[in-house]
Amino acid sequence: MQILTLEHFAGHINETFTVDLGHGKSPFVLVEARSLPVTAIPGLVRAPFSLLFHHSAAVLFPQRIYQMEAPGIGEFGIFLVPIARNQDGFIYQAVFN
Repeated sequence: MQILTLEHFAGHINETFTVDLGHGKSPFVLVEARSLPVTAIPGLVRAPFSLLFHHSAAVLFPQRIYQMEAPGIGEFGIFLVPIARNQDGFIYQAVFN
């Protein structure tokens, strides 16, 4: 299993990622990738970071692990949490620590 880091995502802002919703695949757009404050923890495998994705559906998807796929990164499981609604859909966050 590959350990994903901020560097895997930083160059993919405004690109579309495909998410398997269980009843079909849907596009999510990566709108932000940023580092989070680091606390010195022995054995820390990666620096923590946050990703924000936008989905343009009026339907709210529940927080859970989804299978996501992206060119250049491949397929991976990601825990997405809906955090905001805007006029164009919903914003979902994934935190890696």
